[in-house]
Amino acid sequence: MTITYREALREALREALTEDERVFLMGEDVGAYGGCFGVSLGLLEEFGPERIRDTPLSESAFVGAGIGAALGGMRPIVEIMTVNFSLLALDQIINNAATLRHMSGGQLGVPLVIRMTTGAGRQLAAQHSHSLEGWYAHIPGLRIIAPATIEDARGMLWTALEDPDPVLLFEHGSLYNVPGELAADAAAVDIDRAAIRRAGGDVTLVGYGGTLRTALTAADELAADGVEAEVVDLRTLRPLDEDTVLDSVRRTHRLVIVDEGWRTGSLSAEIAARAAEAALYELDAPIERVCTAEVPIPYAKQLEDAALPQAADVVAAARRAVG
Repeated sequence: MTITYREALREALREALTEDERVFLMGEDVGAYGGCFGVSLGLLEEFGPERIRDTPLSESAFVGAGIGAALGGMRPIVEIMTVNFSLLALDQIINNAATLRHMSGGQLGVPLVIRMTTGAGRQLAAQHSHSLEGWYAHIPGLRIIAPATIEDARGMLWTALEDPDPVLLFEHGSLYNVPGELAADAAAVDIDRAAIRRAGGDVTLVGYGGTLRTALTAADELAADGVEAEVVDLRTLRPLDEDTVLDSVRRTHRLVIVDEGWRTGSLSAEIAARAAEAALYELDAPIERVCTAEVPIPYAKQLEDAALPQAADVVAAARRAVG
Protein backbone atom coordinates (compact mmCIF):
# COMPACT_ATOMS: atom_id res chain seq x y z
CA MET A 1 0.00 0.00 0.00
CA THR A 2 1.03 3.63 -0.53
CA ILE A 3 1.65 5.51 2.68
CA THR A 4 3.53 8.66 3.71
CA TYR A 5 6.47 8.77 6.10
CA ARG A 6 4.23 10.56 8.62
CA GLU A 7 1.54 7.87 8.36
CA ALA A 8 4.15 5.13 8.71
CA LEU A 9 5.33 6.70 11.97
CA ARG A 10 1.72 6.91 13.17
CA GLU A 11 1.16 3.24 12.37
CA ALA A 12 4.28 2.40 14.35
CA LEU A 13 2.93 4.32 17.34
CA ARG A 14 -0.48 2.67 17.00
CA GLU A 15 1.06 -0.80 16.93
CA ALA A 16 3.22 -0.11 19.99
CA LEU A 17 0.28 1.28 21.98
CA THR A 18 -1.91 -1.66 20.99
CA GLU A 19 0.62 -4.43 21.62
CA ASP A 20 2.10 -3.29 24.94
CA GLU A 21 0.04 -1.65 27.67
CA ARG A 22 3.24 -0.25 29.21
CA VAL A 23 3.72 2.05 26.19
CA PHE A 24 2.49 5.62 26.32
CA LEU A 25 3.28 8.78 24.34
CA MET A 26 3.87 12.17 25.87
CA GLY A 27 5.07 15.55 24.68
CA GLU A 28 3.96 19.02 23.74
CA ASP A 29 0.71 19.04 21.72
CA VAL A 30 0.81 15.29 20.98
CA GLY A 31 -2.80 14.84 22.12
CA ALA A 32 -5.57 17.24 21.22
CA TYR A 33 -3.52 18.96 18.51
CA GLY A 34 -2.29 15.69 17.01
CA GLY A 35 1.41 16.52 17.23
CA CYS A 36 3.31 19.51 15.88
CA PHE A 37 3.88 17.59 12.62
CA GLY A 38 0.64 15.59 12.72
CA VAL A 39 2.27 12.25 13.53
CA SER A 40 0.01 11.45 16.49
CA LEU A 41 -3.21 12.77 14.92
CA GLY A 42 -6.20 10.72 16.11
CA LEU A 43 -4.34 8.68 18.71
CA LEU A 44 -5.81 10.59 21.67
CA GLU A 45 -9.33 9.66 20.55
CA GLU A 46 -8.24 6.05 20.04
CA PHE A 47 -6.22 5.45 23.21
CA GLY A 48 -7.33 8.14 25.66
CA PRO A 49 -5.50 10.74 27.77
CA GLU A 50 -3.75 8.18 29.99
CA ARG A 51 -1.79 6.83 27.02
CA ILE A 52 -1.50 10.04 24.94
CA ARG A 53 -0.36 12.75 27.35
CA ASP A 54 0.02 16.44 26.57
CA THR A 55 2.77 18.00 28.65
CA PRO A 56 3.72 21.48 29.82
CA LEU A 57 6.28 23.40 27.76
CA SER A 58 9.22 22.11 29.79
CA GLU A 59 11.49 19.65 27.99
CA SER A 60 13.63 19.03 31.05
CA ALA A 61 10.54 18.14 33.09
CA PHE A 62 8.83 15.77 30.69
CA VAL A 63 12.02 14.05 29.53
CA GLY A 64 12.83 13.56 33.21
CA ALA A 65 9.34 12.14 33.74
CA GLY A 66 9.98 9.75 30.85
CA ILE A 67 13.21 8.58 32.44
CA GLY A 68 11.41 7.99 35.73
CA ALA A 69 8.61 6.08 34.03
CA ALA A 70 11.15 3.89 32.21
CA LEU A 71 12.92 3.17 35.50
CA GLY A 72 9.53 2.23 36.94
CA GLY A 73 8.87 -0.43 34.29
CA MET A 74 6.92 1.55 31.69
CA ARG A 75 7.90 1.95 28.02
CA PRO A 76 7.52 5.70 27.43
CA ILE A 77 7.81 7.40 24.05
CA VAL A 78 8.69 11.06 24.51
CA GLU A 79 8.22 13.46 21.60
CA ILE A 80 10.35 16.60 21.48
CA MET A 81 9.01 18.92 18.76
CA THR A 82 12.36 19.65 17.10
CA VAL A 83 15.94 18.80 17.95
CA ASN A 84 16.78 22.36 19.02
CA PHE A 85 14.31 22.02 21.91
CA SER A 86 16.17 18.92 23.09
CA LEU A 87 18.96 21.27 24.16
CA LEU A 88 16.70 22.23 27.06
CA ALA A 89 16.83 18.61 28.23
CA LEU A 90 20.52 17.89 27.69
CA ASP A 91 21.16 17.26 31.38
CA GLN A 92 18.34 14.70 31.54
CA ILE A 93 19.41 12.92 28.33
CA ILE A 94 23.18 12.92 28.80
CA ASN A 95 23.71 12.97 32.57
CA ASN A 96 20.77 10.76 33.53
CA ALA A 97 19.33 8.59 30.75
CA ALA A 98 22.70 7.76 29.19
CA THR A 99 24.60 7.10 32.43
CA LEU A 100 22.23 5.35 34.85
CA ARG A 101 23.06 1.79 33.73
CA HIS A 102 26.78 2.47 34.12
CA MET A 103 26.51 4.35 37.39
CA SER A 104 24.24 1.71 38.96
CA GLY A 105 26.57 -1.13 38.02
CA GLY A 106 24.00 -2.52 35.58
CA GLN A 107 21.10 -2.48 38.04
CA LEU A 108 19.08 0.24 36.30
CA GLY A 109 18.02 0.35 32.66
CA VAL A 110 16.24 3.23 30.94
CA PRO A 111 14.08 1.73 28.13
CA LEU A 112 13.01 5.14 26.84
CA VAL A 113 12.46 6.25 23.24
CA ILE A 114 12.78 9.96 22.48
CA ARG A 115 11.44 11.04 19.08
CA MET A 116 12.37 14.38 17.58
CA THR A 117 12.26 16.18 14.25
CA THR A 118 15.58 17.18 12.77
CA GLY A 119 16.96 18.91 9.71
CA ALA A 120 16.54 22.00 7.58
CA GLY A 121 15.11 22.80 4.17
CA ARG A 122 11.71 24.13 5.26
CA GLN A 123 12.51 27.81 5.86
CA LEU A 124 12.31 27.56 9.64
CA ALA A 125 15.44 29.69 10.08
CA ALA A 126 18.45 29.20 12.31
CA GLN A 127 16.77 28.21 15.58
CA HIS A 128 14.62 25.42 14.14
CA SER A 129 16.82 23.91 11.44
CA HIS A 130 19.49 22.09 13.40
CA SER A 131 20.89 18.66 12.52
CA LEU A 132 22.43 17.64 15.84
CA GLU A 133 22.34 13.86 15.48
CA GLY A 134 26.13 13.83 15.39
CA TRP A 135 26.25 15.52 18.80
CA TYR A 136 24.16 12.79 20.37
CA ALA A 137 26.05 10.06 18.52
CA HIS A 138 29.08 11.17 20.56
CA ILE A 139 27.49 9.99 23.82
CA PRO A 140 28.03 6.45 25.18
CA GLY A 141 24.87 4.94 26.64
CA LEU A 142 22.58 6.21 23.88
CA ARG A 143 21.46 4.54 20.66
CA ILE A 144 20.83 6.98 17.80
CA ILE A 145 18.63 5.94 14.87
CA ALA A 146 17.54 7.87 11.78
CA PRO A 147 14.86 6.22 9.61
CA ALA A 148 15.18 7.37 6.00
CA THR A 149 12.61 5.08 4.35
CA ILE A 150 8.93 4.28 4.78
CA GLU A 151 9.81 0.76 5.94
CA ASP A 152 12.18 2.04 8.61
CA ALA A 153 9.76 4.74 9.76
CA ARG A 154 7.20 1.96 10.27
CA GLY A 155 9.50 -0.64 11.77
CA MET A 156 12.22 1.01 13.84
CA LEU A 157 10.05 2.13 16.77
CA TRP A 158 9.08 -1.35 17.96
CA THR A 159 12.70 -2.52 17.85
CA ALA A 160 13.75 0.60 19.74
CA LEU A 161 11.17 -0.04 22.46
CA GLU A 162 12.69 -3.48 23.03
CA ASP A 163 16.10 -1.94 23.70
CA PRO A 164 16.90 -1.79 27.44
CA ASP A 165 18.74 1.50 26.96
CA PRO A 166 17.57 4.94 25.79
CA VAL A 167 17.07 5.36 22.05
CA LEU A 168 16.85 8.71 20.24
CA LEU A 169 14.86 8.51 17.01
CA PHE A 170 15.47 11.36 14.56
CA GLU A 171 12.77 12.09 11.97
CA HIS A 172 13.85 14.44 9.18
CA GLY A 173 11.21 17.12 8.70
CA SER A 174 11.47 17.04 4.92
CA LEU A 175 10.34 13.40 4.84
CA TYR A 176 6.94 13.63 6.53
CA ASN A 177 4.97 14.14 3.31
CA VAL A 178 7.05 11.75 1.20
CA PRO A 179 4.97 8.76 -0.02
CA GLY A 180 6.18 5.23 -0.55
CA GLU A 181 5.12 1.63 -0.74
CA LEU A 182 4.78 -0.41 2.44
CA ALA A 183 4.21 -4.14 2.46
CA ALA A 184 1.01 -5.31 4.13
CA ASP A 185 3.03 -7.55 6.46
CA ALA A 186 5.55 -4.85 7.42
CA ALA A 187 6.90 -5.42 10.91
CA ALA A 188 9.81 -4.51 13.16
CA VAL A 189 13.13 -3.93 11.42
CA ASP A 190 16.76 -4.31 12.36
CA ILE A 191 18.45 -1.27 13.91
CA ASP A 192 21.94 -2.74 14.15
CA ARG A 193 23.07 -2.68 10.53
CA ALA A 194 23.33 -0.18 7.71
CA ALA A 195 21.65 -0.96 4.39
CA ILE A 196 22.80 -0.85 0.77
CA ARG A 197 20.03 1.12 -0.97
CA ARG A 198 21.66 1.02 -4.41
CA ALA A 199 24.46 -1.22 -5.64
CA GLY A 200 27.38 0.12 -7.65
CA GLY A 201 31.06 -0.40 -8.21
CA ASP A 202 32.58 3.05 -8.88
CA VAL A 203 32.06 5.14 -5.74
CA THR A 204 30.40 4.76 -2.32
CA LEU A 205 27.91 7.44 -1.27
CA VAL A 206 27.05 7.35 2.45
CA GLY A 207 23.95 9.12 3.76
CA TYR A 208 21.26 8.81 6.42
CA GLY A 209 17.87 10.30 7.22
CA GLY A 210 17.14 13.25 4.94
CA THR A 211 20.46 12.97 3.10
CA LEU A 212 19.67 9.51 1.74
CA ARG A 213 17.34 11.00 -0.87
CA THR A 214 20.07 13.48 -1.84
CA ALA A 215 22.54 10.62 -2.27
CA LEU A 216 20.09 8.55 -4.32
CA THR A 217 19.28 11.51 -6.58
CA ALA A 218 22.99 12.08 -7.11
CA ALA A 219 23.45 8.37 -7.91
CA ASP A 220 20.78 8.63 -10.62
CA GLU A 221 22.55 11.62 -12.17
CA LEU A 222 25.92 9.86 -12.03
CA ALA A 223 24.46 6.75 -13.66
CA ALA A 224 23.42 8.83 -16.64
CA ASP A 225 27.13 9.58 -17.15
CA GLY A 226 28.14 5.95 -16.71
CA VAL A 227 29.28 6.21 -13.09
CA GLU A 228 27.66 3.56 -10.88
CA ALA A 229 27.44 4.74 -7.28
CA GLU A 230 26.74 2.43 -4.36
CA VAL A 231 24.49 4.16 -1.79
CA VAL A 232 24.76 3.20 1.89
CA ASP A 233 22.02 4.22 4.36
CA LEU A 234 23.60 4.30 7.83
CA ARG A 235 20.21 3.92 9.61
CA THR A 236 21.87 3.76 13.05
CA LEU A 237 24.35 6.50 13.91
CA ARG A 238 25.40 5.05 17.26
CA PRO A 239 26.64 2.39 17.26
CA LEU A 240 27.87 2.88 13.68
CA ASP A 241 27.86 -0.17 11.44
CA GLU A 242 31.30 0.57 10.04
CA ASP A 243 31.63 -2.91 8.54
CA THR A 244 28.98 -2.23 5.88
CA VAL A 245 30.60 1.10 4.98
CA LEU A 246 34.11 -0.37 4.84
CA ASP A 247 33.00 -3.38 2.80
CA SER A 248 31.50 -0.98 0.26
CA VAL A 249 34.68 1.10 0.17
CA ARG A 250 36.70 -2.05 -0.48
CA ARG A 251 34.49 -2.68 -3.54
CA THR A 252 34.42 0.85 -4.95
CA HIS A 253 37.71 2.31 -3.62
CA ARG A 254 36.16 5.77 -3.34
CA LEU A 255 34.07 7.37 -0.58
CA VAL A 256 31.73 10.39 -0.50
CA ILE A 257 29.89 11.16 2.75
CA VAL A 258 26.72 13.28 2.71
CA ASP A 259 25.94 14.87 6.07
CA GLU A 260 23.51 17.67 6.91
CA GLY A 261 25.54 18.44 10.02
CA TRP A 262 28.22 21.10 9.95
CA ARG A 263 31.55 19.82 8.67
CA THR A 264 33.65 20.57 11.76
CA GLY A 265 33.43 17.77 14.33
CA SER A 266 30.67 16.10 12.33
CA LEU A 267 29.45 12.55 11.89
CA SER A 268 31.03 12.69 8.43
CA ALA A 269 34.39 13.35 10.10
CA GLU A 270 33.98 10.23 12.24
CA ILE A 271 33.15 8.06 9.22
CA ALA A 272 36.06 9.51 7.26
CA ALA A 273 38.42 8.83 10.16
CA ARG A 274 37.29 5.23 10.48
CA ALA A 275 37.68 4.68 6.75
CA ALA A 276 41.19 6.12 6.89
CA GLU A 277 42.07 3.98 9.91
CA ALA A 278 40.74 0.70 8.56
CA ALA A 279 40.74 0.98 4.75
CA LEU A 280 43.30 3.61 3.80
CA TYR A 281 45.09 1.41 1.28
CA GLU A 282 41.78 0.49 -0.35
CA LEU A 283 41.16 4.13 -1.32
CA ASP A 284 42.09 5.33 -4.80
CA ALA A 285 41.12 8.95 -4.11
CA PRO A 286 40.80 11.32 -1.13
CA ILE A 287 37.63 10.96 0.92
CA GLU A 288 35.05 13.60 0.01
CA ARG A 289 32.60 15.15 2.50
CA VAL A 290 29.49 17.09 1.45
CA CYS A 291 28.18 18.93 4.50
CA THR A 292 26.13 21.96 5.48
CA ALA A 293 27.92 25.30 5.18
CA GLU A 294 29.31 26.46 8.52
CA VAL A 295 26.71 29.17 9.08
CA PRO A 296 23.44 29.38 11.01
CA ILE A 297 20.81 28.14 8.56
CA PRO A 298 19.41 31.15 6.65
CA TYR A 299 15.68 31.83 6.36
CA ALA A 300 15.70 32.98 2.71
CA LYS A 301 15.00 29.95 0.51
CA GLN A 302 17.81 30.50 -1.99
CA LEU A 303 20.32 31.01 0.82
CA GLU A 304 19.02 27.97 2.72
CA ASP A 305 19.42 25.83 -0.41
CA ALA A 306 22.94 27.17 -0.90
CA ALA A 307 23.85 26.22 2.68
CA LEU A 308 22.56 22.65 2.54
CA PRO A 309 24.04 19.60 0.76
CA GLN A 310 22.44 19.32 -2.68
CA ALA A 311 22.55 16.47 -5.19
CA ALA A 312 24.70 18.60 -7.51
CA ASP A 313 27.29 18.95 -4.74
CA VAL A 314 27.36 15.18 -4.27
CA VAL A 315 27.69 14.61 -8.01
CA ALA A 316 30.61 17.03 -8.17
CA ALA A 317 32.33 15.32 -5.20
CA ALA A 318 31.83 11.88 -6.74
CA ARG A 319 33.23 13.04 -10.08
CA ARG A 320 36.31 14.39 -8.32
CA ALA A 321 36.79 11.03 -6.61
CA VAL A 322 36.28 9.01 -9.78
CA GLY A 323 38.24 11.38 -11.97
